[in-house]
Amino acid sequence: DGQTSPEELPGESRGSEAEVAVWDTGAASGLDHLGETATPDFRVLAVLADEGQAPEALGAGARGVVLRDVGGPRLAAAVRAVAEGLLVLDVSAAESVLRPRPASPATIEHLTPREQEVLQLLAQGLSNKLIAARLGISDHTVKFHLNAILGKLGAQSRTEAIAQAARLGLVIF
Repeated sequence: DGQTSPEELPGESRGSEAEVAVWDTGAASGLDHLGETATPDFRVLAVLADEGQAPEALGAGARGVVLRDVGGPRLAAAVRAVAEGLLVLDVSAAESVLRPRPASPATIEHLTPREQEVLQLLAQGLSNKLIAARLGISDHTVKFHLNAILGKLGAQSRTEAIAQAARLGLVIF
């Protein structure tokens, strides 16, 4: 039938030349293996049955989320955008991911001014190398700041950090 189960995909994806995998989360375990598959070089666009799955999909490493009822042209546009390195968020799922919550002063104080700068550039989609060049610091220093940001925001990935920062009102898109 040409379909691969989530259990089969992680090993199979390592040798794939595909730039983007379209991952249907329809199965109960649909998001379970996403974190094993999504890597910086192997981007995943998650197709969701429910917009409430969006934060979990992004947290697991998906570079984009669309709802299952997305039309062919919009799905193709989302795949192209993810392939180009953009973060895609279906407008229907946006509220569950970006629901504005006022940032507590304690949260903002925990991020240093430099970490806030790095986080904002990260939200703009810049790579570590570009962030380093923009701020006049080394790649190693950027990684140091990113690790601190991930820890302070309780995030496991860059995408999850951006989603959390957006929920807290720490970044401007």
